[in-house]
Amino acid sequence: MKLYTYWRSTSSYRVRIALALKGLEVEQAFIHLVRNGGEQHGEAYRALNPQERVPTLVLDDGTALTQSPAIIEYLEEAYPVPPLLPADPAQRAKVRAVAAIIGCDIQPLHNLGPLTYLRRTLGQAEPEVDAWITTWAGSGLKAVEALIGDGPYCFGETPGLADVYLIPQLYAARRFGVPLDAYPRIRRVEAEAEGHPAFVKAHPANQPDSE
Repeated sequence: MKLYTYWRSTSSYRVRIALALKGLEVEQAFIHLVRNGGEQHGEAYRALNPQERVPTLVLDDGTALTQSPAIIEYLEEAYPVPPLLPADPAQRAKVRAVAAIIGCDIQPLHNLGPLTYLRRTLGQAEPEVDAWITTWAGSGLKAVEALIGDGPYCFGETPGLADVYLIPQLYAARRFGVPLDAYPRIRRVEAEAEGHPAFVKAHPANQPDSE
């Protein structure tokens, strides 16, 4: 398999965590989202991913998978051990809900495209952009804090899908200066993940294309 990724992309980050948790090694190809106007807009990459975003996972048979939720679901189905989701259907839904808050309600609003639109098209200055990020990240993280449990990870003793989504979001939150003091459960999970080999391996600072 080959993963098209960018070191600072939270969507790429979560796929890297899922791959590492499952012990899967992949070839990496690096797509710089800023250099030369964004390498994701090149014709060759657009043929793989018409949305011109990362990540893209290309399977051994040449099938290109896009969108990190779909990629992670594929990995869970194709490589079910170790599982990222619990066996109980209701518990699976709770884990997926936390992942959806992060993947649908928080992360898209601080993505490169929306922030560029705020700055260039709507003429918003950096304080307004920062307020936008803090507002929506804070709203989502407040809900996550209330939904996760008191174990080392979001839903128990071992990391799962919710942690795969949460840790990259916390990296982004710190990057954008979003306050995290009000979320002790979330910060506990973050502290636990800092020592886990899969999360260390997937961290942006440890990627070959890190700047």
